[in-house]
Amino acid sequence: VQLQASGGGSVQTGDSLRLSCAASGLSLSRYTIGWFRQAPGKRREFVAAIFRGSSTIYADSVKGRFTASKDNAKNTVYLQMSSLKPEDSAEYYCAADASLILSSVRTDNYYDYWGQGTQVTVSS
Repeated sequence: VQLQASGGGSVQTGDSLRLSCAASGLSLSRYTIGWFRQAPGKRREFVAAIFRGSSTIYADSVKGRFTASKDNAKNTVYLQMSSLKPEDSAEYYCAADASLILSSVRTDNYYDYWGQGTQVTVSS
């Protein structure tokens, strides 16, 4: 099982980026996919999750600016990030788990599979 996150970069405040999380070895349509981020010196924090049925949940800090989606045919999950702020700067990770419920998706320890991170840097 491998999750490959990509799409990070260096942008200005207010810009947009789209992160991708491509999976191999598992079908993302059967998993809950979470997006997390970790800034230097800070704990990893929940950003968003998309459930098997494509419903989504977001951290309050990104609600209305970030959108999670998936393309089952491509076995890829996306995180569209708009109106980026400097405080969004972090390493972003995608993670997968087959059995998460709503009360668990914000907790990184519940995810079984993790991709490598992709760096997002937002300059003011």
